[in-house]
Amino acid sequence: MQQIEIPDTKPSTSRTGSALWNLGFRPFYFLAGIFAAVSIALWVGQYAGYLPMQYLPGAAEHGQEMLFGYTLAVLAGFLFTAVRNWTNQPTPTGAALVAFAILWIAGRLLAMTRYSLLAAWVEAAFPVAVAIGIAVPLWRSGNRRNYFFVALLGLLGLSALVVHLSNFGGSAYVSLQTGLDLVLFILVVMGGRVIPMFTNNGVPGVQARRHRMLEPLALGSVLALLAADALRAPSGVIVFLTLTSAAAQFGRLSLWQPWRTLATPLVWVLHASYAWIVLYLGLRALVALGALPAPLAIHALTIGAIGGMTIGMMTRTAKGHTGRLLIADRYDLACYCLIQLAAIVRVFGGMTLPSFYRETVIGSGMLWIVAFGLFAARYWPVLSRARLDGKPG
Repeated sequence: MQQIEIPDTKPSTSRTGSALWNLGFRPFYFLAGIFAAVSIALWVGQYAGYLPMQYLPGAAEHGQEMLFGYTLAVLAGFLFTAVRNWTNQPTPTGAALVAFAILWIAGRLLAMTRYSLLAAWVEAAFPVAVAIGIAVPLWRSGNRRNYFFVALLGLLGLSALVVHLSNFGGSAYVSLQTGLDLVLFILVVMGGRVIPMFTNNGVPGVQARRHRMLEPLALGSVLALLAADALRAPSGVIVFLTLTSAAAQFGRLSLWQPWRTLATPLVWVLHASYAWIVLYLGLRALVALGALPAPLAIHALTIGAIGGMTIGMMTRTAKGHTGRLLIADRYDLACYCLIQLAAIVRVFGGMTLPSFYRETVIGSGMLWIVAFGLFAARYWPVLSRARLDGKPG
């Protein structure tokens, strides 16, 4: 997306001082990276039986933390930064941004306590607060094209509330699945916007394009799947919708010419992550038919697509918004490869080596931990220091 610098008469932060609260991506990308590594380290330790105390009660709570903790942190950082560019209006910075970070941290701490009802409301409050934080500049600028992000954040807040309240009775899985569907829709929307553009800008000679008849099908099929999951539609309906959407996403990805991006890591990581969406939808059809355990499909989405897309976008936007060249270094490449390998081990390892299922879970978790630990260590100096070009942000 085109970057629009906002005039700022205030003096920029000294290059030797902290710039952590200058723009939304800075604290939330760092918090997301740290949390992704630490949370999975604790979860793997608990799963393997090495943790002397319980971190989370079960798999549903683990899923909640990665969806409403990690993913929403990345989304908040991205939207606070992108909306500022889209609208030429300010988004939360300074003390306001600190308050958002405190609200997010409170949700993570409460998730580990017995105060489930309080945790539910705090968890739901964060995406709603982010929605308000971006709604104001969108409204002031008349940017109606991106109003839907406000609605999606509101729905994610509702989903978080329902998931937490389901701990008192009901199906946490169904509620969590609709939350995953909402994030899937965001990935599909943003992927369609940025992947062709980044591909054409970053890889000479490539002509990534979109088909006017395929785009509505790619988006509409995901929305239909969201509705079907929310209504607990019969398995036959789920199979039809997932296979239809898989075909649409595959057609879309093919038009972006992913095979021509292999020499450009900053671009191929986005293509590889989108390919996991296609795989996830195909695997969900098998789950609906009773031919595959649900966790294998879920982790194709959460590790392969969400993990891959978010780390790709975090490294790219962190570089771009701190005045650095948009070129992946060896550390970025290591992070990308580790996440892709984590997804392969978790999904295909669990599928082909059922007798070593426990080992594949632990192995995949370790790869994820190293990837995000490396990201947090590498990008702390980038995120906490002022832009290299001296511009605000």
